[in-house]
Amino acid sequence: MRRLLLALLLTAATIGVPIQLAGWGVASAQWQILDSHTTADLRGIVNVGGGVAWASGSDGTILRTEDAGLMWQLCAKPRGGEHLDFRAVQAFDNNTAIAMSSGKGDQSRLYQTTDGCQTWHLVFTNPDKEGFWDALKAHVAGPFDTKICPSKTPVIAGAILGDPAIHKSNVRDTTTLPSFYLAMFTTNSSCSPDKLNPSATAIFSGPGEAAFAASNSVLYQLAPNTFWFATDREIIQYERGTTTPHHYGIDVVCPIDVPLQRGQPSQGVFSFAIRPNSIEQPKAIKFGHNFHCIKADAVAVGGDYSAPNNSQKTAAFTAGGNKFQAAATPPHGYRSAVAYDSKSKIWITVGPNGTDISTDDGRNWRALKPNPKLDPPDADQHWNALSLPFVVGPHGRIGLLRPSALQQIHQTAPAHP
Repeated sequence: MRRLLLALLLTAATIGVPIQLAGWGVASAQWQILDSHTTADLRGIVNVGGGVAWASGSDGTILRTEDAGLMWQLCAKPRGGEHLDFRAVQAFDNNTAIAMSSGKGDQSRLYQTTDGCQTWHLVFTNPDKEGFWDALKAHVAGPFDTKICPSKTPVIAGAILGDPAIHKSNVRDTTTLPSFYLAMFTTNSSCSPDKLNPSATAIFSGPGEAAFAASNSVLYQLAPNTFWFATDREIIQYERGTTTPHHYGIDVVCPIDVPLQRGQPSQGVFSFAIRPNSIEQPKAIKFGHNFHCIKADAVAVGGDYSAPNNSQKTAAFTAGGNKFQAAATPPHGYRSAVAYDSKSKIWITVGPNGTDISTDDGRNWRALKPNPKLDPPDADQHWNALSLPFVVGPHGRIGLLRPSALQQIHQTAPAHP
């Protein structure tokens, strides 16, 4: 939801070289603009590593690079998907990828390629006529994934998040209350057909509550049956229950309020990220006992995309806990994506009016400003989604984070308050 209106985000220009960090001295420009050979509105980006990355966007557009962005290849458009809006892409090598389109009902689809995007085949279509897919996460199946058989191509396991629906595909869900769509899937298994499991049950939504398909960063799968996802007003931790001869587990739904702008269709949580290795180990839950949301270092960003210069309540952080608090110094406007760079230990967030970084786990944010003598005035702006070191935006805009940028920020940053 809130989805098609997101096409408002702005046009792009080229970026220069050095930038000025407000109050910090001079550092190299953070984003090097790359030639994408398209004017599509890009919202999907995934860095596979080894120079391989994939991007996706409007009008059936899917891109691939094998040389760290020096050259972007326009992929063949999926048959029947030439006009779809591919809001998410997940890739596993230079040949294998899946792309998710977002739209009402059967306009939400999942396509797959195993030949380097020369051809695509339709894998799944949204089974809910009133549904809308918002986010996609997937990985190469491992030992912890159940019922996986060897295959000539990587076996892919993952999950899809969608807006609330009433009559979902899960036959066990007999309620008439709207609940979020969260379905796991597998593809390429040699012993079973591609399968989109029924949606999870009991993840009920409040009046008007939905998720944003802004940057494919509102869903994380932490274990085979454990997910975190963001709605426009909270982050929900969900663990799907399992039944074995010796154990019965109930579905666990743990919502965490996020103090960002909200209350209007254009406001809420647009992205969140979790610092690796910061997640608390889950504790066993017994009947009759209370449970608590899992703790982690997490940062959420958003705001109001219809008022991109409004900086009030545009970021929140957990400080290693399981409650969010508003940033003391927020980003300088609405932000659609956030990511954590483990090497530099810096958080970075982007949006239509700028780029901000935090060196204290989301408590305080500082804008990265271009050098007015050398760069165009919007060198830091017009971005939608991140998969470091890549960033994408409207009108085919793709940027590459310069290797020295975050290192130099640390060298010039003031001491933490």
